Amino acid sequence: MNQPTVLIFSDDPEFVHTVMARWQTERSLPSFVVITSETRPANCRIAFDLAVVGALRNGDSAQVLEGLNYHQRPVVFVAHGAAEAQAVRSAHPRVLVLNDYEGWVNAAVLLAAEALRRVEAVKRARSAEHVVSASQKHATLGRYMLEMRHSLNNALTSILGNSELILLEPGALSGEVREQVSTIHSMTLRVHEIIQRFTSLECEMQFAEKQSHSEISAASDHVAAGN
Repeated sequence: MNQPTVLIFSDDPEFVHTVMARWQTERSLPSFVVITSETRPANCRIAFDLAVVGALRNGDSAQVLEGLNYHQRPVVFVAHGAAEAQAVRSAHPRVLVLNDYEGWVNAAVLLAAEALRRVEAVKRARSAEHVVSASQKHATLGRYMLEMRHSLNNALTSILGNSELILLEPGALSGEVREQVSTIHSMTLRVHEIIQRFTSLECEMQFAEKQSHSEISAASDHVAAGN
């Protein structure tokens, strides 16, 4: 798992220090990016996996959360009072809201850590889905080729048989024509060898499909367990 990035958005240095210090006690430590109202880029367009917002000087939580919404990433908001908490919940239902009560930092970090685990589980599930989709496309082409083996083998057998009969009559053809027929015979043998490998390819595709389905099933179970 790549190290996730947690964006801490606050105008209170103590808030930032408290969150980062508490996170140091966790087994998995993310990288942190700290932003204030003064250093905020346009639309908060900065890469992050989860944001923790709190203690804003001008009370512009609505504008900040609207900017963070652009990323479609989990956001934990520490509200100062029930009124602010209710206002944020109503305007931004996807935001995880906590009240600024005693012990809030433990709840905020634990909630954020669980949200990051869920984000990673969803990424793994989507990655597994892409693998399965690609495998299915390849499998479709492979099955078609496998189904055509019999017809291809019949055609190749005919080419090989006729070219061998021609080569058995050395005086019937000029040297140049014999060389061309010999090349046809050699290339046909090469194609025949490739066709024979399709049998082992079929076994490999079946194994890959089973493995891909197992991966996506495991990732989906992990996501479901987090609900």
